[in-house]
Amino acid sequence: MRADHRSDDIRSGSIRLDPLTEQDFDAVARLADTIWRGHYGTMISMAQIDYMLDGRYTAENLCRYIDSHARWMRVLRVDGEPAGYCSWSLGERDDEVKLEQLYLLPAHKGKGLGGLMMRTVEDACRAHGRRVLYLTVNKGNLDSIAIYRRSGFEVREEAVFDIGNGYVMDDYVMAKRIAD
Repeated sequence: MRADHRSDDIRSGSIRLDPLTEQDFDAVARLADTIWRGHYGTMISMAQIDYMLDGRYTAENLCRYIDSHARWMRVLRVDGEPAGYCSWSLGERDDEVKLEQLYLLPAHKGKGLGGLMMRTVEDACRAHGRRVLYLTVNKGNLDSIAIYRRSGFEVREEAVFDIGNGYVMDDYVMAKRIAD
């Protein structure tokens, strides 16, 4: 019953995944601020969250998703209101796509919307003829790691990324094969 309800919502247009436009920049930055502070506050410092938000959600960085042939972002709208976003890019390897971001406001979790965004990225992976989807996830992000595992991802490697200003990301690189 619940899955049918979700399908009806998507068909009726109350749930949409729209390509990012310049008019969405402020909304995406506000979503990121709300989601990141609530989600990552116990994993990394607020100073690091501030640094990462300030660098990632500038108009200059978000413009890289508009009219690109190598990276994309979609804004999830529920009843016309921004509720989350996802982004992906072609990977460095010819057979891979990188899931860069998949974020959802807490009030919308458990409704299948994260799965909708994941399926959208997987479909894009197939459309580009790529067979591997990968992502990086903070080692302390146990809830997300569990969700990714249930979705078929496995840890491929551990990696520490220097992101500047004395900060590092201590992550797992997780990957999954995408079926035709």
